[in-house]
Amino acid sequence: MKAPLKPTEIEKINYDAASIQVLEGLEAVRKRPAMYIGDVSSKGLHHLVYEVLDNSIDEAMGGYCDQIDVIINEDGSVTVVDNGRGIPVDIHEKEGRSALEVVMTVLHAGGKFNKDTYKVSGGLHGVGVSCVNALSSHMKVEVHRNNSIHVQEYRKGVPLYPVKETGTTDIRGTKVTFTPDGGIFQLTDFNYEILTNRLRELSFLNKGVKLSLTDMRQRDENGQPVKDVYFSEKGLVEFVEYLDDTREKLIENTIFMYSEKSGIPVEVAMQYNASFTENVQAYVNNINTIEGGTHLAGFRRALTRTLKNYAEKSGMLSKLKFEINGDDFREGLTAVISVKVAEPQFEGQTKTKLGNSEVSGAVDQSVSEMLTNYLEENPRDAKTIVNKVILAATARHAARKARELVQRKNVLTNTGLPGKLSDCSENDPAKCEIFLVEGDSAGGTAKQGRDRRFQAILPLRGKILNVEKAMPHKIFDNEEIKTIFTALGLSIGTDDDSKALNIEKLRYHKVIIMTDADVDGSHIATLLLTFFFRYMREMIELGYIYIATPPFYLIKKGKEERYAWTEEERKQIVAELSKNGKESGIHIQRYKGLGEMNAEQLWETTMKPEFRKLRQVDIENAAEANRTFSMLMGDEVPPRREFIEKNAKYANIDA
Repeated sequence: MKAPLKPTEIEKINYDAASIQVLEGLEAVRKRPAMYIGDVSSKGLHHLVYEVLDNSIDEAMGGYCDQIDVIINEDGSVTVVDNGRGIPVDIHEKEGRSALEVVMTVLHAGGKFNKDTYKVSGGLHGVGVSCVNALSSHMKVEVHRNNSIHVQEYRKGVPLYPVKETGTTDIRGTKVTFTPDGGIFQLTDFNYEILTNRLRELSFLNKGVKLSLTDMRQRDENGQPVKDVYFSEKGLVEFVEYLDDTREKLIENTIFMYSEKSGIPVEVAMQYNASFTENVQAYVNNINTIEGGTHLAGFRRALTRTLKNYAEKSGMLSKLKFEINGDDFREGLTAVISVKVAEPQFEGQTKTKLGNSEVSGAVDQSVSEMLTNYLEENPRDAKTIVNKVILAATARHAARKARELVQRKNVLTNTGLPGKLSDCSENDPAKCEIFLVEGDSAGGTAKQGRDRRFQAILPLRGKILNVEKAMPHKIFDNEEIKTIFTALGLSIGTDDDSKALNIEKLRYHKVIIMTDADVDGSHIATLLLTFFFRYMREMIELGYIYIATPPFYLIKKGKEERYAWTEEERKQIVAELSKNGKESGIHIQRYKGLGEMNAEQLWETTMKPEFRKLRQVDIENAAEANRTFSMLMGDEVPPRREFIEKNAKYANIDA
């Protein structure tokens, strides 16, 4: 921990035990952890780090902290250190014990519930560090405050001893180290990439704050722990430039706007590029609201109205024979919106949709005023943007006709479904699943091996269109894409929103991508994932998209047959089947395609619910996912090559 920041006027507000308000205890956290952190898989595991990190970020947003360090320790624990004010350690009047112990052991206890202590805070669910404590086999907190060091340790949320003073200090801050409880989480191995993406994101959203991530489990070429440091001077401007670094930008400088309306600070950075996709990331108190909400609605409304008014006044729309809609103004737009709200109200499927009605008007007014001034002061950029909008409107008009073809009877059988779809007999979407299979050969094997009651098979011919580089009307005119829409029972697009899905008509709640375990298969899977992310993202957010994982190897010895999904598993099975260390009599078959399996093998290994290994697709970090798809499927080769080289050890490379 480094030396404290210089005191500010706002720092004079008392932050002591009286600031800590207690709402309820920890009783249910260990019994029902998913209620508090979402799940007990990788997502929930990393949420523990975010909850501890949020406390440090709140200190940074208040102006009390400018450095936060996260360390993944060799034993699998995680340490978060900041140079903020330090958690209060004096006696809490109501609880009769140290405020530090109250914060760490009582759910919903903290300074965030006191408006004078934190004007704005970032905790999404408000469960705080006490929830992390309850779900940790061990936690230790060290507070540097008022020239003293105070320490307390816990086991599964229970203090091992009262808060004790262990020495003096000339620095300040809080250091939290916790070990996730292996009896609760399915895995306890923290993913460096997931954490580094979140720290990078936080550095952009909190300019001037230095964040670092150190992994003591890994060493670089010099034998030093792997470490990344993030610091942003320009904040959202650098965020947009990072998201757009693989795309051709249309205007030279990223547009940046800052304003405050009705006590709500509004920051926006935006850039137009030559792509056909919209990438707008909206944040509330550092939380990525992937389902949008009132702040996003306000931004879109202001953007459409302001650009349309400018275009009409300039006479650039006079020759257009059809109406422009909101989507046209957002095609090729990359933007980051960040608002700070004192009491955010969240709703929606993932509890990340902002519901505060007052925010919509504040964002609308701010963006409208700032963008109007920008367009008037930068006529060349304004003309470039409007020309992009006109091009988008023209393409949308063509795409509307192509979209209508999806529902035409001439591409359907008399049942209203694609002829190559082998449907299931069950009608309840919650019980039905469909396999998108690479090629007719594998499709034929899958049809023979499936359970016809609830499993449908849709063979796809070759690689679908790369939607990242195609204009919308080309996408909806593609035969394979039309077939997917029809088989799923979906149509897309209305006059108000050309990307809106009629999700209530979806015929399957499990859509499983099943391709060969080779390079071509991986490419097809990536093309399909790009398509779902860009045009059916709601299905990913609802948890409906999966990837099948067929085995790589069949290992035989005599009548015994075993399957392996990784090289490590293959070696382990061979070792188990070997007699006296000899591998004689062991036959190993490497599967390169689904067609190499017979129907029974495909069912047993890849399709049988009780045995198969499905990977559910979710969006851990929406901004990073957007950037990755743009990089992998876009036009720029160097970033893609760099990504492949960096991740080569995880790739499936055929000999």
